[in-house]
Amino acid sequence: MASTTTTSSQFFFVVSIISLLACNSANGQLSVNFYARTCSNLQTIVRDVMRQTVTREPRMGASILRLFFHDCFVQGCDGSILLDDTGSFTGEQNATPNRNSARGYEVIDAIKTRVEAACNNTVSCADILALAARDGVVLLGGKSWQVPLGRRDSRTASLSSANSDLPSPFADLATLISMFAAKGLSARDMTILSGGHAIGFSQCSLFRTRIYNETNIDPAFATARRANCPFSGGDTNLGPLDSTPNRFDNNYYQNLVARRGLLHSDQVLFNGGSQDATVRTYSINPAAFLRDFGAAMVKMGNISPLTGTNGEIRRSCGVINS
Repeated sequence: MASTTTTSSQFFFVVSIISLLACNSANGQLSVNFYARTCSNLQTIVRDVMRQTVTREPRMGASILRLFFHDCFVQGCDGSILLDDTGSFTGEQNATPNRNSARGYEVIDAIKTRVEAACNNTVSCADILALAARDGVVLLGGKSWQVPLGRRDSRTASLSSANSDLPSPFADLATLISMFAAKGLSARDMTILSGGHAIGFSQCSLFRTRIYNETNIDPAFATARRANCPFSGGDTNLGPLDSTPNRFDNNYYQNLVARRGLLHSDQVLFNGGSQDATVRTYSINPAAFLRDFGAAMVKMGNISPLTGTNGEIRRSCGVINS
């Protein structure tokens, strides 16, 4: 009898474990090997298109990284930012933080076209964006990381959430910490992810107040930026987010220590507050920044993904399937 009871208990335990694993699978845990059997050349396709794109226009690496960030912070990493407005559908592309600013949609479309030719109706636009963001960083000198995959594409978008959930370049430190915390990201995660500003440019309208009105700024730096950002006019003129805008390195943090952060939301990370020590660490330890940035990107990429049978695999990234 004891033997039978033990065997039954073991059987129940095994069944319970199998059931738990099946449940986790149904819940759609992301996996770096998600497309290993169904689209084994996916990462090569994405990398090839990104290499061609970034070679032609280095700035696009930063643009795709920003696109991924703006996607994840609104409804989660679901490709919602890629949806175009139509007569009957309002998306996120014309929200204030994105309008005439977010760019690179055509790059994701180009990758999607090649992926569809190789693996029809298999890979989501949300996953393509996640991989492209990683590859853009690597192509500009960053350290690679493994991207968990298995996201599906949203059939909805939220203009109002894009207007409210994306951090402003004018935000103070407390606001930034709160907005990142609302997405499950710590203050340290926020400071690391802000290091994405190691590459790219910003429009004059977003840093004019800083270079003309703020005092925690290096005078020579302010003067240099004013040359291409007049007190009035020139709103779309571009200024580099750090001193090496086409190179993913730790100069962003060195600039903050030197009071040369371009945006208000950059410099508040090093202004006598809680993130000063983290900024100083990354300013003198580039290897630590490159390593930790990848980990923070994985964490951000896990914000509320659609998995399992939720959402869809869009045939075209700009429109939901009919």
